[in-house]
Amino acid sequence: MSITIDKTKCIGCGRCKEVCPGSLIKQDELAKAYIKYPKDCWGCTSCIKECPVYAISFYLGADIGGQGSKMHTEKNGDILKWIIEKTDGSIETIEINQKESNKY
Repeated sequence: MSITIDKTKCIGCGRCKEVCPGSLIKQDELAKAYIKYPKDCWGCTSCIKECPVYAISFYLGADIGGQGSKMHTEKNGDILKWIIEKTDGSIETIEINQKESNKY
């Protein structure tokens, strides 16, 4: 499992770099984020949740049923959306109310 970073969307804020527990995310001379060795990614998704412009996606490998789909998050108030872009072009959205997520 690993991430992919879209440099065209990246604004160079560095938030992803700060939260990466493996210190795997770096910034180039334009402050754009990149990951040199995606295979070393731990799959924690911290960077995805931290990116304010949705420039980071997580590959959902076949081993967890994703078969190459990519996932990113979008936040609107207390609602965190997990958006899954499937290889057939379809999109699935899972919405989580963060205030209610620990209720059960």
